[in-house]
Amino acid sequence: MKRKSVLLVTLAAVFLMVTLASGFAAGSKDKAAAGASAGKELNVSVLVWKYSDTYGSSVRAAMESWAAKLGAEKGIKVTLKMVDGNDDQAIQNDQAVTLLEKKPDILVINLCQVTAGQHLVDLAKAKGVPVLFYNKEPSEASVVTGAQSMFIGTKAEQAGEMQGDILAKLWKDNPAFDKNKDGKVQYLMFKGDADNIEAIARTEFSVSRSKALGLDLELANGQIIVANWDTAKAQDAMQAVWAKYGDKIEVIFCNNDDMALGVIAALNGVGYNMGTKESKFIPIIGVDASNAAVQSIADGKLAGTVKQDGDAMGKAIIELAMNGAQGKAWLDGTAYKLSDDGFSIRIPYSPITK
Repeated sequence: MKRKSVLLVTLAAVFLMVTLASGFAAGSKDKAAAGASAGKELNVSVLVWKYSDTYGSSVRAAMESWAAKLGAEKGIKVTLKMVDGNDDQAIQNDQAVTLLEKKPDILVINLCQVTAGQHLVDLAKAKGVPVLFYNKEPSEASVVTGAQSMFIGTKAEQAGEMQGDILAKLWKDNPAFDKNKDGKVQYLMFKGDADNIEAIARTEFSVSRSKALGLDLELANGQIIVANWDTAKAQDAMQAVWAKYGDKIEVIFCNNDDMALGVIAALNGVGYNMGTKESKFIPIIGVDASNAAVQSIADGKLAGTVKQDGDAMGKAIIELAMNGAQGKAWLDGTAYKLSDDGFSIRIPYSPITK
């Protein structure tokens, strides 16, 4: 009887020691795993179409800020390597080759030319590197879906619709904008890029929305002006158009604020949109809500703009890039919802006027 008691006590002691040892080992493994996670680093390479673009600059700044913040929250060091394509696809193609040689965890792409996405996808696939597109949507959805990628952008037609909303209210509230009193809106259209999906939609829907709201629009110069999202190009084009059609122009749509600011600079040269009560005024409506544009609205030079949220865009890029770099589902652990197209998430716009 005594032997059995001693044996049972001995076995219990052994079991306790084994249990404690196992628990310690498991705890050590958990701590090791946590340590490994905390020391993890993700290398994110980013092809940027043009550093000088105002909205794009706000997105880059947001990416850097959110990379630090979200990385700290998840115990992961996110290292960004950004390069400036300077709006030249040949340069961007070479940059992609150089970046991919270093095998980053993911390649994030803001295309110079929206028709060039497939070539960059092919380069990345050859190196086994996942890709994520943002801001400038590839002209063919198959470029994104074929790479099992994701596009982060906006709902292209929404910006144009909001521009139309802004114009309709301005026209209703200010009958004097109809300079020749013909009941029609003689307008100019400054388009960002001939092939860009955002530019096409903003151009189309600003006009169609205005018409749907009861306005009769007529293109003052007979053609759309393509100024490549650029302030200087828009200014030069506006000066040339003004020389021929100045008296006819009643409203000006611009696909982005940089072009709108160029148009304002040209009009300032002929005494328009000076921001004073005495100066003549032509309503100009942009997109982006850049700091300079918002100030221009406050100064009475720009009629309105549509906010494209650079900070929200930057946050989404970093969240999805971190997932893609780790081989996770793109939207894993995020609050984003997949758009109806099945390959994108869309950051909403909002209108801004004085």
